[in-house]
Amino acid sequence: MATPDSKRTPFIGLTGGVAAGKSRALEILERLGAATLSSDAIVHELLATERVRDLLVARWGADVAPGGAVDRGRVAAIVFDDPGELAWLERTLHPLVRERIEAWRELLPEDARLAVVEVPLLFETGLDSAFDATISVVAPDAERAERAGARGTSDLAGRAARQLSQEEKAARATHVVDNADDLEALAGRLERLVAELEAGPPDGR
Repeated sequence: MATPDSKRTPFIGLTGGVAAGKSRALEILERLGAATLSSDAIVHELLATERVRDLLVARWGADVAPGGAVDRGRVAAIVFDDPGELAWLERTLHPLVRERIEAWRELLPEDARLAVVEVPLLFETGLDSAFDATISVVAPDAERAERAGARGTSDLAGRAARQLSQEEKAARATHVVDNADDLEALAGRLERLVAELEAGPPDGR
């Protein structure tokens, strides 16, 4: 039986389909007391580093970093319709993202009750193996399309086609959270899940 000193903070990976509500779920989990981290935010930080900028310039030319700063829109345009270039970018960034996540975990305070990392490509990149448990947020396709359109993403099908389906993500996840209703309902479901995760963190991880 684990002693208080040996009890580790449950380490949870959060994912879901495009526009299913992952970021909103992460915000709610933070309000509920979880330590949280977004891998998208890590990618943005990495793109601002000289190390990554120089790798991208060597691959795609100086136009990808006008004025010395990476143009994320230009990067997106390059990889959107080119699976080979997208694969190269992912091979370049994903190990660095993993390093940042591991470093963040090491710096968690000893009294952290729960740690959650949002990773859109959690299963696609194999990062799920780093976590004690995983959560997949799901929502009806019509609502996802509406949310995506509201934030300027019209090609939901095109973006989703580069990921596992929402159904596959849910099938692989330890926990599935439905985001078909309003934010209050989502918060209620997450509050119950947080209580469950904090009450019984997985052993042996």
